[in-house]
Formats: sequence, C-alpha cells, structure tokens
Amino acid sequence: MLSLLHIENIALIDGADLSFGPGFNVLTGETGAGKSIIIDAISAVMGERTSRDLIRTGEKSALVTALFRDLPDLPWFQEMGIGPDENGELLLSRKIQADGKNICRVGGVPCTVVQLRALGSQLIDIHGQHDGQQLLDETCHLGYLDSFGQLEEETAAYRKSYETLAELRRQISGLKMNEAEKARRIDSLQYQIAELERASLRPGEEEELDERRTLLRSADQLMAAVEGAYSALFGDDERDGATSLLAEAEGSIARIADFSQELGQLSGTLSDLRYAAEDASERLRDLRDTFDFSPQELDEVESRLDLLYRLKKKYGSTVQEMLDYLDRSRQELEQIEMADDTIRKLEKKRAKVLEGVRQQAQALSEKRQAAARTLKERIEEELRQLDMPKVRFETEFAPKEGELGLDETGMDQVRFLMSANVGENLKPIAKVASGGELSRIMLALKNVLAENDSIMTLIFDEVDTGVSGRAAGKVAEKMSRLSQSCQVLCVTHLAQIAAMSDSHFSVQKEEKAGRTYTNVAVLDREGRKQELARLTGGAHTSAAILEGAEELLREAEAYKAQRRSS
Repeated sequence: MLSLLHIENIALIDGADLSFGPGFNVLTGETGAGKSIIIDAISAVMGERTSRDLIRTGEKSALVTALFRDLPDLPWFQEMGIGPDENGELLLSRKIQADGKNICRVGGVPCTVVQLRALGSQLIDIHGQHDGQQLLDETCHLGYLDSFGQLEEETAAYRKSYETLAELRRQISGLKMNEAEKARRIDSLQYQIAELERASLRPGEEEELDERRTLLRSADQLMAAVEGAYSALFGDDERDGATSLLAEAEGSIARIADFSQELGQLSGTLSDLRYAAEDASERLRDLRDTFDFSPQELDEVESRLDLLYRLKKKYGSTVQEMLDYLDRSRQELEQIEMADDTIRKLEKKRAKVLEGVRQQAQALSEKRQAAARTLKERIEEELRQLDMPKVRFETEFAPKEGELGLDETGMDQVRFLMSANVGENLKPIAKVASGGELSRIMLALKNVLAENDSIMTLIFDEVDTGVSGRAAGKVAEKMSRLSQSCQVLCVTHLAQIAAMSDSHFSVQKEEKAGRTYTNVAVLDREGRKQELARLTGGAHTSAAILEGAEELLREAEAYKAQRRSS
C-alpha cells in the first residue's frame, strides 16, 4: 500500500508529507484548494505523462517521492530485478526539471519514465472524475469485458494470428496487378536492367577514374617535373648530376678517412647520400618510363565518367547504390514473372491461416459471452448495493462488419446496454443514464474489475459527481467495503463519503507573503465533524448542521463496527 507521499514544489504545494493508512482515506477541501494536485503528484510518481507546468512558479524543479509497504511479488520486480528492501519497503521518486528532463528512481536505482509507468500500473489504479465518460464510448466496452474475463492471453494469441493473416493479405495485394500495369512494369524493369548491365559497373571504379583524370589533365606538368628531377640527380649531356658529384665527394674524403674518426664518419655519410641519390634516380627513371599519356585516353575517361553521372541521376548516388538497384530490379522482375505461382501459394497459405483465425475468434467469442453473463450478475449486484435495485445490465454482441467479419480484436462488436427503471427497454448507456447513475455504474464496473487485479491501492478522484442523498450513502458504504480488501484513497465533496473514512485529510489554500500555498492536515474526530459540517452547510455552520455532522460520524462508525463484526 501507499504509506507516505512527499511533495515538493508541485503547483501550489511548496512542501507536504502525507501519511496514508490502510483502509479508506479521504481528502476534502474547497474547490480549487489543491486536492487534485495531490492526485497529479501521485500520477507523476507513477510515471504518468506530466508537464513542467506542474512545477511551482519560480522553482527550477519539482520532486515527488512515494513509499510503499507490504507489496506482493509483482511481475515488474521479476523483470527488472528490483524490489522492496529487507524491511518490505519500496521508495519511488521522480524529479521533474524545468528543462523537461525527468530523473526517476525505484529503490534508489535510476530508471526511465516508461519503466516507472510500467511499475506504477501494477501499484495504483487511479479513477478520475471523467472516467465515467468512457462508458459512453462504446469502443471501450470490449476492453472492459476482456479485462473482466481475464482474456489477455487469448486476445494476445488471437491478435498475433490475425497479424499473420493481415501480412499475407498485404503480400498478395502487392503481387496483384492488372495485365497492362504488369506489362508496363516488366518493360520498365527490363530496360533498366539492360542499361545497367551494359554499363558493366564495378565498385570503386568512379574513384579510380577521378584519380586517373586528374593525372591525365596534369600530364605535361608531371612529365616535366619528373624529367627535371631525374636530370638533376643523374645528369645529362651538359652537366653532371647529383649522384656523380656525390661520388666525387665521397672519393675525395675516402682517401683521407683514416686520418681521423670524424673524417671516417663523414666518408660514411657521403656514401649513404650517394646510395640514396642513386636509388631516387632509378625510381624517377622507372616512373618516367611508366608514363603513357594520350589525349584519346583522357577522352575515354571523361566519357566513362559522364556515363556514370547520367546513370547516378536515375539509379543511385554511387556505383554501389546502382549495383544494389540492379539487384533489386532483377529480384522484382523475377517476382512479377513468377507472381501467379507465388499468389497461388500465398492464397493457399492464407486460407489455412484464415481457418485457424476464425476458430480462435469463435473460441474467444464464446469466452466473452460467458464472461458477459457473469459480468451482468456482478454489475447488477453492485448496483443494487449502490441504490439502483431495478437496473438491468446486458452486454450486446453483434458480428463485425467487413468482408471477413473479423478485425484485430476478433469477431465481436460489443456494447453495454441498461435499463434503469422497470418497464423500460434496454438501451445504450449514453441514452438512459443520468450523471449520478453514470458515476455509480462506473464505480460498480471498477469494483468488479478490481476483483481480478493484484493492485493494492485504488484512487477515486471525485467520481461521486452527480450523486447525492441516499445514493451518496450507498456509495460511501461501497467504498468502505472495498477498503477491506485494498487501500482506497478518495477525493470527495460528499459528507456521507467523508464520514465513512478511516483517515481524513483536509486540503486548504492560503495566501502568505504574496504567494498562494496549499496545506494538507490530518483531522481528528472534532476536526472531521467541523469539515463534515462545512461540506453540508458551507461556510456558515449552525448547531443543527454540527449535530447532523456528528450524526453522520456516529452512523458511519456504527456501520463499520457492524461490518467488522460480521
């Protein structure tokens, strides 16, 4: 259960610590005092989508920390290898920064918002005041039914098979084309393949041609430079080269090399220089002899590069991309020429898969119908406890529209119908339910769905909208009974519900030093009576209203005592 909630710099709350107990926890306060801010803070630390606008004005970041105790062995713990400490406690935190970044931790270990959200969905279920509107959206009804029937594995298996069927259908559709279109595509592919094959493309060819063209364009300059260097080293008819001069210098020093160590070293240096000059001279001669430049070769290189340029404009930005395009074109041409045979094979496979999908859809439908019968009994029982004894609830099944009568959810089109009064026909919920009835139906549905959940904390954020009088008392009793099996947190404006709480928090707004602050306080019994009187009579409370608040508390205490003893 959620044991402690610490909030820093969230909207109007600069700092607050809330210690929640087991059972039924209630938050009350004036409209705008900040009750929903607390729910927003819980949503944030559960990894739900939030905004940096939640950060209190003037602050750089906001922080929410939640401490949980007595948790079961959740699937998330097994998957992530993180769990409660040796005391059975687990600390979650989320820091929301003004630059939009989030720092999340579970048990002190950093995690992503997505991972935090996955854990949060297993810890807390939050029902907002607008959840009742989902009942009006008939596209949500199938999801509710599958959740109640615990059909997650069946729906996942069916969806996987349906995706296989859909992929086969896409493959067949992609292969089918009319004869004229087929002929045009074959002609186009044959022309492109022939053009690329004639070009005899080779990887790396363009780079080699570019280098050769640069060389050919500078042929005269290269020849002159190499010839000049060779003449300088080897010599010519008019002068001796560097090799001859070095040989002469070496011979002169060699004759006196024995006179001193320094002359001997100098003789060796001159010998090395002569050898190096002779080697360079030979390499320049070999390079000069390999030069074979002609204007015709330059024209051929230019022509080849121009061809590659024109092909690149149509088939790819590099030679390798053009070769890849050629491979794909060959494969596509082969597929088109073999399409009829491939289609026959795919159609045969599709028929077999379709048969299996239909069988899965039928089995899933039967389980849904069985779940719908149980759901009817449970919802009607819940609604009787919520002061709606005459209501009738049904799940209507209709076949899916379309060619196959199937989609990714199965073969069933589902919607919930109800009749709130005796003698009235079953109709869609949107047409017969008032605001208060809608709230109670949603509460009943959530209660029924919660029976199959391992979630230990349920939060109701003003779900009692439109409920009053005797119905409010029934809703209060229902929440009190629900809190026997899990922790319940409720934001409410109804005195009957607040009176039934085990822990009562008052949320108040005040101004101080030109700023607005939200404060949260735990109420003792006298404080609860005063708050119930305010909920009943507004700002001005009389002795009669206070006596009525006291009566509400006594009745709630008597109800809970009777419930515990039974």
